[in-house]
Amino acid sequence: MASEMVEANGRRTVATISRQSLHGEIVTRLRDMIIEGDLQPGERIYETQLGEELGVSRTPLREALKFLASEGLVELVPSRGAVVKRFSAKDVEDMLIVLRSLEMLAGRIACAVASDEGIARLRSLHDAMVKHYKAAERLEYYKVNQQIHTGIVALANNAPLAEVHGLLQSRVKRIRFIGHEGAERWAGAVAEHERIIAALEARDAETLARELDTHLANGWERVKSVV
Repeated sequence: MASEMVEANGRRTVATISRQSLHGEIVTRLRDMIIEGDLQPGERIYETQLGEELGVSRTPLREALKFLASEGLVELVPSRGAVVKRFSAKDVEDMLIVLRSLEMLAGRIACAVASDEGIARLRSLHDAMVKHYKAAERLEYYKVNQQIHTGIVALANNAPLAEVHGLLQSRVKRIRFIGHEGAERWAGAVAEHERIIAALEARDAETLARELDTHLANGWERVKSVV
């Protein structure tokens, strides 16, 4: 089993991964390290050192890094190896503008075609997210938060829309995580999500689109000073 994470020499050490773990677990661990800032934008990833920390060999680690490169979180640079992807402020703003449009479109479609069961599942996810918020569990909150955004797009039942949304969403994971830093910002994001879910349950397409627009526009305002 994985060991507990502890502070050491100013940098948090990472929990080791058992050798029986799947490729997906390595990918998830590395993705979490990027999202939480243990691996910083522009930082070179030293495979030998990281492999020792995680308790895995270089082969599965390299496969995981290739997968994260396909998500846009890592760059594979000749002569340097893997480097955590660094996005400019304009990159981030441009991606969030497109995500706003995609989610607004998905919300409008979802109000017309989603099943009651599908909408109820998103309400359950929202309630779980709020529990993580009240427990101050930021990473767990964030992961459910992202499931909700993905879930709204999924309710639209439009494969090309979901594909493009998924690609962009993966590239702004770290940025959207930063957007929840600070009590006021976090509380604001939770309140926005409550209005989003309420509009979806009412199948009020224009209100849902407006709330998604506001939420993602505010998301940029929350992070633009730190990108």
